[in-house]
Amino acid sequence: MIQILKSMLEKINAQYADLRYELKTETKIIFSGKDITEISSCPADGFVLRIIKDRSFASITFTKEKDFEKALKIALINAKVLSDNQGIPVEFAPAPVVKSNFTPLLDENPEDVSIDEKIQLTRYYNDLPYKIPNIIHTDIGYNEVIREKFFVNTEGTEISEKLITTRISGSIISGDGNIIQTVRVGIGGSNGLGILRNRDEHFIKKAEIANQLLKAEPVKAGTYNVILNQNLAGVFTHEAFGHFSEADLIENNPTMREKMKIGAKLGVDHLNIIDDPTIPGQLGFYKYDDEGVQAMPVQLLKNGVLVGRLHSRRTARVFNEPPNGHCVAEDYRFPPIIRMGTIFIQPGDKTFEELLMILGDGLYLCDAMGGQTSGENFTFAAQYGYIVKNGKITNMIRNINISGNLYETLNNIQAIGNDLKLGEVGGCGKGQLNIRSCYGAPHIIIRNAVIGGI
Repeated sequence: MIQILKSMLEKINAQYADLRYELKTETKIIFSGKDITEISSCPADGFVLRIIKDRSFASITFTKEKDFEKALKIALINAKVLSDNQGIPVEFAPAPVVKSNFTPLLDENPEDVSIDEKIQLTRYYNDLPYKIPNIIHTDIGYNEVIREKFFVNTEGTEISEKLITTRISGSIISGDGNIIQTVRVGIGGSNGLGILRNRDEHFIKKAEIANQLLKAEPVKAGTYNVILNQNLAGVFTHEAFGHFSEADLIENNPTMREKMKIGAKLGVDHLNIIDDPTIPGQLGFYKYDDEGVQAMPVQLLKNGVLVGRLHSRRTARVFNEPPNGHCVAEDYRFPPIIRMGTIFIQPGDKTFEELLMILGDGLYLCDAMGGQTSGENFTFAAQYGYIVKNGKITNMIRNINISGNLYETLNNIQAIGNDLKLGEVGGCGKGQLNIRSCYGAPHIIIRNAVIGGI
């Protein structure tokens, strides 16, 4: 395929061009209750062409090799229209020429496992929650996405890379009279199907939490000191902070560009945040982005100071900063955009027990259940939580929302645990879906968090 792509590039008269071909195969097994509602395996493929002509940038997708000439003609016309109408000039920051064929190491390749065995495994986990009292429904499914990517550009880069993502995830619903509670469940990653084996404890624990929530009291609204668990702190890091580290989201926003200047003091001295898609075995792992740039760890916040941001080659030129391999597409239907890989708060030195003692009285909040951001303000829901008194976890609470301002919250992080945990099932819907977007954190204490409830 690389040779076919190179022969196509030879026909292009432009300052720069790249071409990506991708074969994507997605397998789904969906249970609703105890019934299978879907079994599917769908292969599909296509091409993405990007060109820079007369400093104008255009991209186009097409699905058949025979349509290349037509696609190229349209891309060149679009670039000329932009140039004639004084579109914003586009240049790419320089990047090393790469020639690589990369396949990650896997703990059991799902391609070697039959669909019958995958159904059996999914059914087994779907049935487990019903062993717990008051579980009335499950929506659990198996999802497998295999992306075989081939990339070339006119600078000489030639890359093939295979990405495999597997997960079993969904929701567990409990009910007692008029009270219904939902808890999310999910296991998976990008290192093979082996991570889905022998995970009974995870599904049983989540079902027990769903059952316990039926007797939990709604939280009382107010301002509290809180501990966030790793999942909830990770979602905060991704949603409230991480997106402002993506250069394209602040590029045309003068207010945010000023606030997110390199060297700006944004948080407390002991706060460090990094995005590192190079960690093997993690959901967000990849070797090269969809511009052919090798993925790199990027220190975003160091001792509370902004020291880096995530780039495409285009925004790297705009900001006069180096590209760092964070430009990723959902699949063959899309040109790449700037995305987080594996973003997390780096661990501190406190044990969870020490955090509880530091907290004294407050709330312990666990696992995200949706939320939204509006500029620098955010609101997230927690799936469940507990009241903490004198450093001891007591009664369970539910119906929890946490709201705040990003910069105030970054300066209200009182302590950071030593128990970093990265998510197995992530995802991000910025423009396109990125199922491999990974986030995590240790437990953290936030002072003066605004909690919505009764």
